[in-house]
Amino acid sequence: MELDVTVQLQSGEWKSKLRPYCKTVREACFAAISETKLAKYDCRFTMAVVLADDDFIRELNHTYRSKDKPTNVLSFPSMPDIEKQAAKLVKGQEEFELGDIVMAYSTVAREAGQQEKTFRDHAIHLLVHGTLHLLGHDHEEAGQAAAMERTEIKILKKQNIKNPYL
Repeated sequence: MELDVTVQLQSGEWKSKLRPYCKTVREACFAAISETKLAKYDCRFTMAVVLADDDFIRELNHTYRSKDKPTNVLSFPSMPDIEKQAAKLVKGQEEFELGDIVMAYSTVAREAGQQEKTFRDHAIHLLVHGTLHLLGHDHEEAGQAAAMERTEIKILKKQNIKNPYL
């Protein structure tokens, strides 16, 4: 499995908090995908991450979710349930587009402070969370949420980040 992550810096505030921000983003996304079924496929996966501000993500949240407020992370998968359909989707493909993730600096910073976490750890958690959403993981139902949280905790532990749900 190979992963190519394009990182777009829409808000410069991210630079100092995730230094080196491109490497940090790529490593978090790679760590997430490495713990999924996609890791076993000989395919180059691609995705994009936009490090934005609250105004940018508020517009997206309003347009795509009818919620006129900023949120911490939004995921836009290229298609639903990618991980479940991976065998069929990547068969014969050299490259497969996973989708896009957008994160909001001020919301992530505010939440990190409220939750007494470092900005970096919280941002990495949200990158892992967003990447899992791209693959079809969800937390709408209790069982789904528990499974997704277990996966996130496992991935974050390997990056020396404490359980974010405690």
